Amino acid sequence: MTQVSRRKATGLIGAALATFTVAPTQAAALDTVSAKKLVDALVGEINRVIASGKSEQAMYKDFNRIFAKYGDTSYIAAYAMGNDGRRASGAQKKKFSAEFQTYISRKYGARFREFIGGRLEVKSVRPVKSWFEVTTTAFLRGEAPFTVTFLVSNRTGRDKFFNMFIEGINLLLTERTEIGAMIDRRGGNLDKMIADLRTAK
Repeated sequence: MTQVSRRKATGLIGAALATFTVAPTQAAALDTVSAKKLVDALVGEINRVIASGKSEQAMYKDFNRIFAKYGDTSYIAAYAMGNDGRRASGAQKKKFSAEFQTYISRKYGARFREFIGGRLEVKSVRPVKSWFEVTTTAFLRGEAPFTVTFLVSNRTGRDKFFNMFIEGINLLLTERTEIGAMIDRRGGNLDKMIADLRTAK
């Protein structure tokens, strides 16, 4: 089986099991109130950015700060690198994590920029095994409302979101597929893949 086909097979299995297997280990008690509080604050900051009228680049800087503040970016980055992380050096992992945070802030910040003139509203919170699922609704001008969901854990000892779904699109699985494809295009060279993240969208 080729490297690419192995990735595809792994991705299909991962997609089928994602709801049950992607959560970080919980460090301490997390409840509905604290999970909602985190996403309320996160949504509030996103809404302020999209209503700010700032330039595209300025918004991306704000989204980078928001992802760093509210997201478990080290977990998301490690998940995205997948099995390739086992052969990465400590320096490569550190560099990848930093570049990856900027990359996802730019990529998903671009999606949130589409919300200009609209807003996100927290609608519900429910426990799922050791984490909480916080459902929000995106209201955009001229479009039907749709769902944006955040999965919240406190693996780090602080409440953070570790996955996000926009209209059902799973951030963790999407980025594992994207990073895997980037590594394949570079013939398995992690340094070249990390450099590619600087301009990836």
